Amino acid sequence: MTGTLEDRAAIQDILAAYAHAIDRRRWGMMDRVFHEDAQFGFGVISGDWRGFVEQARTVIDPCLATQHQLGQTLYNFEDGSVCHTETYMTAMHTVPAGYPNEIAFEDKGEIYSVVIAGRYIDRFEKRDGEWRIAQRTGVYDWREFRMAEGVDLSELPDGFCGTHDESDPSTPVAARFLG
Repeated sequence: MTGTLEDRAAIQDILAAYAHAIDRRRWGMMDRVFHEDAQFGFGVISGDWRGFVEQARTVIDPCLATQHQLGQTLYNFEDGSVCHTETYMTAMHTVPAGYPNEIAFEDKGEIYSVVIAGRYIDRFEKRDGEWRIAQRTGVYDWREFRMAEGVDLSELPDGFCGTHDESDPSTPVAARFLG
């Protein structure tokens, strides 16, 4: 089955909301992305989705910035209520000196960038008329560590950079996922 355009659009919105939630540190949005009983696994992070959020916060929150770019998505609808997807992603992380979570990224004593390329392999289920992730498996395709100048945006004027709070200009866009 190919699914309807509406189903595909709803699934694409969930994929985008996930990336937004991580990058803007809007962890409360995840309850609109995952079903209550959803499972998650990617690298050192695994378990139920609530456990994932707690583990992800220890990796992501200390980063100065992150950005998850989503690429092509393949869809395989089993029926009207189950869809398997594969979505390519590239995630950039700006890691500060003194980074505290050595399991995820090494503390190199200076700011550096980590680029991770991989894929999200998801099982979406439509329950009570709403598509959400029921199972996510993330896989790495490659990763790269870069010593780079200019990754710390602290010298830019106020208002030039995104924020990790409600002052970010995207707040009205994400409002329906913020509950």
